[in-house]
Amino acid sequence: MLRGARSGQEVGVARTVWVFGDQLNRQIGALADAVPGEDRVLLVESEQLIARPRHRQRTHLVLTAMRRFAAELADEGFDVDLRRAPSLRAGLDAHRAAAAPDEVVATEPLSRRARALVADSEVRSVRSNQFLCHEDEFAAWADERTGKRLRMEDFYRWQRTRLGYLVDGDQPVGGRWNYDAENREPPPREAAPWPTPLRWDLDDVDRAVLAELDGLGFGADPEGWWPTSRAQALERLEHVVAEVLPIFGPHEDAIVERSWHLAHTLLTPALNLGLLLPGEVADAAEEAFRAGDLPVASAEGFVRQVIGWREYVWGLYWWFGPDYRERNVLDAHEPLPPAFTDPDRTAMRCVAHAAAGLRDRAWTHHIQRLMVFANLATLAGVGPEAMVDWMTDSFVDGAEWVMLPNVVGMGLHADGGQMATKPYVSGGRYLHKMSDHCAACWYRPTERVGEQACPYTTLYWDFLARHRERFGRNPRMAQAVRGLDRLGDLALVRERAVEVRRRLAAGDL
Repeated sequence: MLRGARSGQEVGVARTVWVFGDQLNRQIGALADAVPGEDRVLLVESEQLIARPRHRQRTHLVLTAMRRFAAELADEGFDVDLRRAPSLRAGLDAHRAAAAPDEVVATEPLSRRARALVADSEVRSVRSNQFLCHEDEFAAWADERTGKRLRMEDFYRWQRTRLGYLVDGDQPVGGRWNYDAENREPPPREAAPWPTPLRWDLDDVDRAVLAELDGLGFGADPEGWWPTSRAQALERLEHVVAEVLPIFGPHEDAIVERSWHLAHTLLTPALNLGLLLPGEVADAAEEAFRAGDLPVASAEGFVRQVIGWREYVWGLYWWFGPDYRERNVLDAHEPLPPAFTDPDRTAMRCVAHAAAGLRDRAWTHHIQRLMVFANLATLAGVGPEAMVDWMTDSFVDGAEWVMLPNVVGMGLHADGGQMATKPYVSGGRYLHKMSDHCAACWYRPTERVGEQACPYTTLYWDFLARHRERFGRNPRMAQAVRGLDRLGDLALVRERAVEVRRRLAAGDL
């Protein structure tokens, strides 16, 4: 499908800029210096990707944002070729046959597969500026640390210093680099101080995309929570800075049933599609802090997520190499629990709540991802590849570069400690402290054995027992492993764990 000034056999435009569905910004790479009337723009809606079993809201977001961006470029005067094709390569081939460009250029794609496609298709690649730290800059930083463990905190401080965020000279504002200890408060008992996120009414573009997705994918239809244009993304950013960031931080790790969003910014879908750029997001927080509108702990915690953790994960995706997906040092091969995709398949209140949120909005916040889903998957021995694929396809902000390091390294410890020094696992006590689920749950977080023993608690001790030799040598895990010797009921715990894993896989736990 052609959108723009002309259609049919196209001549007269020598260069085509090929834009992928996660590069939807006029300032990114090859598009930044493109000229209306001189350059044509190609966007391909791949039927191969559309037919993939993904959450409907994820597919809707990408297609709708692509169509809105194509319309914006056409309004600017570009000849835009937005076409549906069986695959990305087929779309490129069809465009070349119709338009006969002298050259096709693309900004470096964000995945290995797409970069291989560009390289194999005689497409010139332009360096990406979609991140503040290009992967070769990350590699240079990592190379300088030969013989040392890579640490996100070190990378974050390097980023702060070289980019100039929240520093006075060479020192951090407030005298501290990190205020994370102040951002781990348990949830308030009654209050719900968190502002409601912006939501946009669906329009004809949204409805047209949804009609095309009829019968495809899984999950609920969108309700307007996710910005599908740059204008909407900027509107959300403005709301976040004014209303959310002033209270961002303290309850960053909390889970409550009365609020699915708390003070999370919900900016990652827009960032991951290019509708927002990390520099402008971090700039907005810096300006608000300097104006006295943000406390230092909230400003620092937010900037750390944007220029620290997000960019660190991006760098590790490339640094670890193409074989990282295959890492599985804990020899985990259990299937994905049915409860992750159907909240009615479990009596675990925290899992059912997270699964329902994922079904309804294609999103949960990071603690539900890490300490509900990934924690249970690690304890139960779910296969890393199954978790990576499920999370990439189920979350509205899913992308391979996001999920691969986060799941294999951070979530499941399948890389043996390359990314994180210890596995992020816990029993029910942590969830009891940081959520409001346990009081109304059938399972009891402090019990290890018996029908009402919390599955997290039972599996936690069984996990330590199964991997005692490995984690007994880990300085951050050794004390927990020694706790096994104080359990007089360890044999019963191990026996109960077998039943828990069986029922979890069967979907009746």
